Formats: sequence, structure tokens, C-alpha cells
Amino acid sequence: MSQDSAKAAKRRTIVATLLFVESAVISVLLLWFVFLTVTSSSTEILPALGVALFGFLFAAGLFFAALGFRKGKYFGRAPAVLANLIALGVASYQFEAKLWWSAAGITAIGVVTLISAIRAIPE
Repeated sequence: MSQDSAKAAKRRTIVATLLFVESAVISVLLLWFVFLTVTSSSTEILPALGVALFGFLFAAGLFFAALGFRKGKYFGRAPAVLANLIALGVASYQFEAKLWWSAAGITAIGVVTLISAIRAIPE
């Protein structure tokens, strides 16, 4: 294994780990949303189902993108970049709402994952 291959494998592993973490965080938030929806006294079911479906698809997409990176495939690269650009957009809204702790966390993991996914160049 050449030095470049070792670097590429390390970058893929970092990106895959970050994507797995993002997928897990979104899954936990989705479970929390479902819990709050079920325990709420007044809920519009169709919008809640839409949010739950979108959250599930988003978490699954990040999970499969991470699997692709882990296996050395790069089909998950574009979805990983797009998802983290979306996360940075969400963080900007949270900064505007003065939710500093949440926005800072989303920005930190979003920027690190975005840069890592871009730098993980196929051989």
C-alpha cells in the first residue's frame, strides 16, 4: 500500500465516521420528534408524518453514504457534501434565532464533514 493509498484510506475512514455520527444524531432527533408528536395533545398528523419520513430518509441516506465511503466507493460523496451544505444553512437560521449552542455544534460537524468529504478524492 503506497503512502497515497494510506492517506486516502484514512480520509475515507474519517468521512465515514463523521457521516455515521451525523446519521445517529439525526436518528435520535427523529425519535425525539416522534415521542413529542405522540405525547402532544394537538398535532397535525400529515405534516408530522412528512417530517418523520424526510428525517428517516435523510438519516438513511447519510448512513448509506458512510457505508460507501467505508468500502472505498465514492457514490456517497455528493450526498454527503449536499447534506452538510444543508446543515450549514440550517445553522445560519439558528444563529439568527440566537440558538448559539445548537448552531455552533451543527456548524462544527458540518464544516469538518464537508471539508473531509471534499478532500477524500478517489484514486
